[in-house]
Amino acid sequence: MFQYSGAVLTSSSEPSNSGFPEAKSQGDDPPIAQHNRVVASPSNHGESGRNAHNLGQARKFTRKLATSHYENFLVASILLPRKLRQPFYDVYAFCRTADDLADESPNPDEALRKIESFQQQLDATFAGCPEQPLFVALDATIRQFQIPKQPFDDLLAAFRQDQYRNRYGSIAELLEYCQLSANPVGHLVLRLGDSYNAENRVLSDHICTGLQLVNFWQDVARDFAMDRIYVPQTLMREFGVVEEMFGQGTTAEPLRRLLAHECERAEKMFQTGLPLAKSVKPWLANDVKLFAHGGLQTLRAIRKIDFDVLRCRPTVGKLQQFGLVLRALAGRL
Repeated sequence: MFQYSGAVLTSSSEPSNSGFPEAKSQGDDPPIAQHNRVVASPSNHGESGRNAHNLGQARKFTRKLATSHYENFLVASILLPRKLRQPFYDVYAFCRTADDLADESPNPDEALRKIESFQQQLDATFAGCPEQPLFVALDATIRQFQIPKQPFDDLLAAFRQDQYRNRYGSIAELLEYCQLSANPVGHLVLRLGDSYNAENRVLSDHICTGLQLVNFWQDVARDFAMDRIYVPQTLMREFGVVEEMFGQGTTAEPLRRLLAHECERAEKMFQTGLPLAKSVKPWLANDVKLFAHGGLQTLRAIRKIDFDVLRCRPTVGKLQQFGLVLRALAGRL
């Protein structure tokens, strides 16, 4: 949900950094609760003196990173209770920074090195010793909401996989990738929304996987420019698609048919997952519907150009995005 770049999220070229911002804390940080997954000493996480200042500065950093990287994050945060905005900033900052390390490094070896360093910082955080500002803020949120380590590990595993794997043999393999690259984000959101259970997890997985698939079909040209093809090879053979078609200026008919088929799969995932909105907190229900309907709008944009995703990248216009937000606020999605 945090990283979806289709109907709801649009990327910015602003680089991230890992230092403390100069501005002081706003003093509106939520309280911290202990839990049994992280052993943290009170001296590291007190709410007074220098430690409180450091935590406040760290939260200021993640807040700035979140609100500067994606314009829609500002819009989405309107739907969040005020007390939950900072935790979402903290988790988003982790996801955004890891994604930047994976995609903006000059080569795969450098990306893997940076991701491994990031993993070590995550490991230290769950051992009770966060070091960098991002992880100081994230640690407070992890302990407040009792978030386990697995979804963070899974996301980093997906970013590693992107460095050495650029083709997928079957739809099953691609869906396994989505279990690492997309579904953990939904698990984190459910944790923050006090709505995590086995049933909700399954529904969330459908929405998150649907969003990831839509992003793949929206960005066929962009991915091919980076020597990545997410269209499974078994489907390519079934529909008569050859790799040379991805380098053409317009989308060949066999590839259009394949994309039409896969857009149907993604739409079914959204429809299967949408009942999640009925079993989470009301404020979270609006976000669930916003993202699912944003994905559906992107599918409509792909269909509107007759699946010619190589000629132009299908997008959802600002007016349509604004309309989605208004409908979510009005409870009409």
